[in-house]
Amino acid sequence: MKIKGKIKFVSTDKNLFFATLRKRVDAYFLQNDIPKTANTAMVVKSVVLLLTYTLPFIVLLAFQPAFPLSLLLWFVMGLGVAGIGMSVMHDANHGAFSASKRVNSLMGNTLNLVGGSSFNWKLQHNILHHTYTNVVEMDEDIQDRLVLRFNPHSRVKFFHKIQWVYAFLFYGLLTLYWVVAKDFVQYGLFIKNGVNANSVKENRKMLFKIIAIKVVYFCVVLVLPVALFHIPFLEVLLGFLLMHFVAGIILTVVFQLAHTVEGTSHPRPDANGNIENDWAIHQMNTTVNFARHNKLLSWYVGGLNFQVEHHLFPRVCHVHYPAISSIVKETAAEFNIPYLENETFGKAVRSHIATLHRFGRLPNINEAIA
Repeated sequence: MKIKGKIKFVSTDKNLFFATLRKRVDAYFLQNDIPKTANTAMVVKSVVLLLTYTLPFIVLLAFQPAFPLSLLLWFVMGLGVAGIGMSVMHDANHGAFSASKRVNSLMGNTLNLVGGSSFNWKLQHNILHHTYTNVVEMDEDIQDRLVLRFNPHSRVKFFHKIQWVYAFLFYGLLTLYWVVAKDFVQYGLFIKNGVNANSVKENRKMLFKIIAIKVVYFCVVLVLPVALFHIPFLEVLLGFLLMHFVAGIILTVVFQLAHTVEGTSHPRPDANGNIENDWAIHQMNTTVNFARHNKLLSWYVGGLNFQVEHHLFPRVCHVHYPAISSIVKETAAEFNIPYLENETFGKAVRSHIATLHRFGRLPNINEAIA
């Protein structure tokens, strides 16, 4: 991964698309006299999802149901983990939950409840992914992962030919890897490549905080049920793994359906580190919506099926995306810019599988820059 700031977007035609779109979206909020941040529905959703994660655990400890029922509770907790990740901490860490920095920080730290670090997440997601979407040198989300190839520029391995078959199994490992190792790997990587610009003293404090979060998390989720409530360790461990497998699959699939599907582009910078495109148009070319009219899905995934709107307006709370999506689509058509979307969730999944299949068989034309 290159150092932050080495790649930049250079627009030669001074396209007015984003300036026009931003004025129209701003006008929508002004004319309707509504804030761009969370509304009552968003607050209720946040409470529901936090309870979906915490209440089953309380029931598990208080009533110690039979193993099959306890697995069901861990399964529901997995749904809660994914929901918090998509609908609560995501908006808050973008500064979109509230106009108050304190509230955003509080809600953003719900990531700590599920064992993650909001500090690392902001660096990876807000800075790298949102700025350099689908640029393999910078966007960690599309860089190769162990046996998975998410872009057309890295080297093809023989096993990539069947990655479309085994990918979803590895998706289930995402959050487990996150809580065990990813935060520490990213901590060192982001300091090394300059994405983390904190002082040595600040980073020592941050490392201590990350370690403390992990210790508390594992003590509560794994040690507490065994030591104080005498639940067999194997039952707790299996439930814990099930929770993370469920959360991992949901989170990974939802995020991959926005960028690793047919129709998206994966531009490379030139020798000077320039990408010749307007940043907003780049977002339109690399981001895909799915199932925009599925209200239940939209509620649960936190508007992440409105990724086009999210990438253009990340500081707008996702509950407003359905309303502004028509503005975005109409403005894009006016400027002859593609508005990429899959009409259903199933179609999006099929498109993702097709992309995995294609990436697993592309020739080694280029290799990603490390």
